[in-house]
Amino acid sequence: MKHEPITVHQMFMTSVQKYGNLSALATKRNDKWEMITFSEYYYLCRMAAKSFLKLGLERFHSVAILGFNSAEWFFSAVGAVFAGGLMTGIYATNSPEACYYVARDSRANVIVVENQNQLDKILQIKENLPHLKAIVQYSGQLQIKMPNLYSWEEFMGLGVDISDKTLDEVISSQKPNQCCVLIYTSGTTDTPKGAMLNHDNITWTAHHASRAGDMQPAEVKQESIVSYLPLSHIAAQIYDLWTGIQWGELVYFAQPDALKGSLIRTLREANPSSHMGVPRVWEKIMEKIKEEISHCTYIKKKLVTWAMSIILEENQRSPKHEEKSFLFTLADALVMEKLCAEMGFSCCQKFFSGAAPIGSDTVMFFLGLNIWLYEAYGMTESAGPHFMSGPKAYKLPSCGRVVPGCRCKLANIDADGVGEVCFWGRNVFMGYLNMEEKTMESLDEDGWLRSGDFAKMDEEGFLYITGRLKELIITAGGENIPPLPIEEAVKKVVPIISNAMLIGDRRKFLCMLLTLKCVINLDTMEPTDDLSLEAVEYCQQLGSQATNVSDITDGRDKVVNQAIQAGIARVNAKATSNAQHIQKWTILKKDFSVSGGELGPTMKLRRPIVLNMYHSEIEAFYKE
Repeated sequence: MKHEPITVHQMFMTSVQKYGNLSALATKRNDKWEMITFSEYYYLCRMAAKSFLKLGLERFHSVAILGFNSAEWFFSAVGAVFAGGLMTGIYATNSPEACYYVARDSRANVIVVENQNQLDKILQIKENLPHLKAIVQYSGQLQIKMPNLYSWEEFMGLGVDISDKTLDEVISSQKPNQCCVLIYTSGTTDTPKGAMLNHDNITWTAHHASRAGDMQPAEVKQESIVSYLPLSHIAAQIYDLWTGIQWGELVYFAQPDALKGSLIRTLREANPSSHMGVPRVWEKIMEKIKEEISHCTYIKKKLVTWAMSIILEENQRSPKHEEKSFLFTLADALVMEKLCAEMGFSCCQKFFSGAAPIGSDTVMFFLGLNIWLYEAYGMTESAGPHFMSGPKAYKLPSCGRVVPGCRCKLANIDADGVGEVCFWGRNVFMGYLNMEEKTMESLDEDGWLRSGDFAKMDEEGFLYITGRLKELIITAGGENIPPLPIEEAVKKVVPIISNAMLIGDRRKFLCMLLTLKCVINLDTMEPTDDLSLEAVEYCQQLGSQATNVSDITDGRDKVVNQAIQAGIARVNAKATSNAQHIQKWTILKKDFSVSGGELGPTMKLRRPIVLNMYHSEIEAFYKE
């Protein structure tokens, strides 16, 4: 069935006709959840659009939004599109310089900020933004008065004298093939690039990718989700914002300190039917569960371990929807249902992981809790997922099959069947804003998008990512080594390791930077010197008394250092060639973090930045 291209407004209108009276957005104020319906949501987006027009938003200039997920974020995003502008998210963790780059590149006429903290960043750079006409703050009281700075209430009242007819003329002049959204790549490898997505990219993907993941239209069953991942990233934007409109989902907004620990509380209150996390979020949930289990009594601990092994074994043997044994049902009822309820997952049917590759130990851990993590794989440039796992497409360790309606191929396949993944479909972007050369590099003459990822595909069409072109290590001896499998193997055999980064590009041999699992300071989100509970237990099992990272670094703790060396020797023993052996390693004094700069906003490892930051440690490996 051909899906006619439609605009974002047409998609929203269809949803209002179908789901107008259903609750759409839920915000917690003064300890109470306040809901608005789809009809109200649409009306508020129109009001925001009128106010943008009043402020002088020009066609194809941007409204940049800087702040944590909220209803106002959604109104600004959709309102910007209705008003004929380009909706652009800026990561809340960005420095003033990084905000300046996006605002200038996208010709921002209006910048919408969350609070004083974000406003301060814009005040430092606004004099150098020639297109900027106004700033709007959507949370907290304005602490300063200045021209062209508006509170949310003031902003929403600006457009009252703009007629419906004026706005409707702007809306009806929009075409599905015109740009409406800019997503800036997080710049883990180079300068951020503004990926231009048109109406059809957004509306087609919101419709088709979500169905591949088995998201239901509200007339069948209203899905509910919790919005907490950065909306400036394509994964959360497609999943929370655009798919929410497409299928009439109820979106609960988490608190800004979600990743500092309040997410679980929101999940318990919202009881979502579907949940998406990046791998680091799933790892954090896994660590939290392991910690809870370690506090249990001996008997309860044994019971949980027994239940998890029964469930994991059976889940690995038979697909999700097949009949399960009595023992499985018993283990699930006795232990897992309670555990899931504690996490806020008692009504959750679908669990997604995306934005970065997930470790197999994490997937296996959750499979033992009867939680099937569906991995999605795609790019900013493919408007999100191009491959999806789901109830009918699940095979470990693949990231699923191509989304129906999309196409893929492997280019330059080698003797092992590994080639570069290339995408084709209506989800593929228009190109990069102001970067024609980079656009030509990423798209071939037939419109195939080069992913830069290496993968193999089995006879059933399941895709297995083996590495990333930009991350590939080419040793001085000319060996091509994808770092990810080796890093994952080390983390698996030495469970005290938090991050592992392989070094060796244009070098004679491979080395590795390691960080240890530690407690995070929840106020600053900085890693501390205290080892995590799991790490301390690991040390105790070895007979070590270490409780701090600094007890172990610089070879201080012989027992732990020997255990790490033994683990690395085990990984080396399985390597396909001597060139893949890790010859030297060191433990860094601090774990990687977003605030430290080693991880991007979606907690992806920023390899080039780590190479710079730890230059002296790396050079020490190679001193004769």
